[in-house]
Amino acid sequence: MKKTLAFFIFFISLFSFGQILPEGFVYLSDVDKTIQKELRYLSDNNFIGKPIDGYHKNCIIVTKASAYALTKVQKSLQKEGFSLKIFDSYRPQQAVNHFVRWAKVLDDTLMKKAYYPDVPKSELFKRGYIASRSGHSRGSTVDLTIVDIKTGKELDMGSPFDFFGIKSHYLPKNITPEQQKNRLLLRNLMSKNNFRPYKNEWWHFTLRNEPFPKTYFNFPIE
Repeated sequence: MKKTLAFFIFFISLFSFGQILPEGFVYLSDVDKTIQKELRYLSDNNFIGKPIDGYHKNCIIVTKASAYALTKVQKSLQKEGFSLKIFDSYRPQQAVNHFVRWAKVLDDTLMKKAYYPDVPKSELFKRGYIASRSGHSRGSTVDLTIVDIKTGKELDMGSPFDFFGIKSHYLPKNITPEQQKNRLLLRNLMSKNNFRPYKNEWWHFTLRNEPFPKTYFNFPIE
């Protein structure tokens, strides 16, 4: 009877609250509910133009160490009337495989104008925009920006998230002083809280001393 009851409770909790995550991972909302999210790969609003394999729910999954570091960044921003907004975090390998398959279909350019207007699709691999492995699959890399809490608007960073081009590099010459200031704010706070920036994407940060540096996970986001 006790075993049956225990199984029933486990089944109900799994159905109600989502999957059981691997040891060392958490739902970010369980650590900090104030951090905003817009999981782009769950929607059509991304460089492919359709939902990506492995994304089933608008929730942020990260390693515990990353979650606690992000809460420190959030607290600093909230003092200034801002909030983090996360576009992507843990990314299952099946999603990366989806990107790779898409990149090989050269005539599928639905979102070219918005996301890669100056880059031939045939060169996405060569230029490093698409790869067969992603640090996101290790659970400690996040793509994010800053939002003004009062207006709900994202700060102007000079290029959209996931834009393939020089304009998305850390501090290119063709962005305004205000856009530079906003990028510096994000970069400085993330660096201060143990995240390593990526020079070619202003939104991309990886936790230093990440707990799974060589493991690429493939469980879905649900």
